[in-house]
Amino acid sequence: MTKYLFLYWNPPPAGHQPSPEEMQQMMAQWSGWKEKFKDQVLDVGDGLGHTGRVIKEGAVTDGPHTEVKEIVGGYSIVQAPSYEAAIEVARECPIKFVPGAVIEIREMMGY
Repeated sequence: MTKYLFLYWNPPPAGHQPSPEEMQQMMAQWSGWKEKFKDQVLDVGDGLGHTGRVIKEGAVTDGPHTEVKEIVGGYSIVQAPSYEAAIEVARECPIKFVPGAVIEIREMMGY
């Protein structure tokens, strides 16, 4: 089986904070997805903070760069026998409910 990294790209947050009920619904969707694909989802992953640091040519700056229209908002690690099988898992990922979200699927090289 090959491992795949799902990168979740989405627009920067517009200031809306989900209510506790919305958070419970979202977490239930993620739990259901992980249970449905328990043999494929190795690491359901996590969301990523909206701030960070970028090191380029030895210089450290704030990041990610805010001029981008999308940011990497989270990730998961999935195993599947092919890209096509990984795509089937991705099609049911709860990130699809985030307006404007995109899933980038990258094969992990296993070095």
